[in-house]
Amino acid sequence: MSGHAAPERRSFAFTAEEFARRAANQSGNPSAEAWRDHGDFLLNPSMAEDLERLALRDAAVLVPVIDEGPDARVIFTRRTTTLRKHSGQVAFPGGAVDPGDVTPEQAALRETEEEIGLPAGFVRTVGRLPHYMALSGFRITPVLGIVQPGFSLSLNPAEVDEVFEVPLSFLMDPANHGRGSGMWKGAERHYYAMPYEGRRIWGITAGIVRMLYERLYA
Repeated sequence: MSGHAAPERRSFAFTAEEFARRAANQSGNPSAEAWRDHGDFLLNPSMAEDLERLALRDAAVLVPVIDEGPDARVIFTRRTTTLRKHSGQVAFPGGAVDPGDVTPEQAALRETEEEIGLPAGFVRTVGRLPHYMALSGFRITPVLGIVQPGFSLSLNPAEVDEVFEVPLSFLMDPANHGRGSGMWKGAERHYYAMPYEGRRIWGITAGIVRMLYERLYA
């Protein structure tokens, strides 16, 4: 019987509801220090000392998983080239937590609607990942959300050039988690890179994807 069950389990693994179940039952608590045990920070052990010297601003991003059949799809944006930070890069929708934002979830949903016009009513938040600490000066809370089909998007051209979707199964396959390196403020830094259909998912965004894999699917 076990030989017949495995393919069914694998196909079920990438539905939105299974994603939500895993998000709610992560191994380990997303504590304030959990970021040290994941993704980019395992590639760059010395980075923790650099981050501890920075005054980080709180931010939140939404990891939007569309409830769409046996292989859910994840929404990404490509930022405009005119932005001051991370211009032209692939990103999750989100931004700085404002004083009026009561929770990271509220900030992520607000920023998502401002950037790509996705109404908050289409999103069900199902969990968080540990903070992602960015050398660019942000303490980012990744908020995990299930997006119901039927939405339409309206991009803010001042912030977003493009929106595209990537299958969850592709993102959660470690064979697609390539690595790269570059110089940042005089030190070599290593990062994950996940090319998909001519687009380059790397840096902070790929680091969050890797953390998602390690906590939910590894």
